[in-house]
Amino acid sequence: MTEVSVRFFGGPLDGRVQTLEGPVSGTVMRHVHLHDGPKIETHYQLGYTDKGGWEYRMCELKAPEVDELLE
Repeated sequence: MTEVSVRFFGGPLDGRVQTLEGPVSGTVMRHVHLHDGPKIETHYQLGYTDKGGWEYRMCELKAPEVDELLE
């Protein structure tokens, strides 16, 4: 597999660059931020563009039905 660089856009990981082995477009990554305050959960979706290469862009995910039932 080939290792590639991926740049993050948005949220607490904005500007970070990470290497991935064999990236798959559409993959969603969850990041949990716990420093100095309440837990903040963000999601990033992996994609590829001819201009920017591989990118993780912050995205919104709909809460699972189970979470909605507990409210």
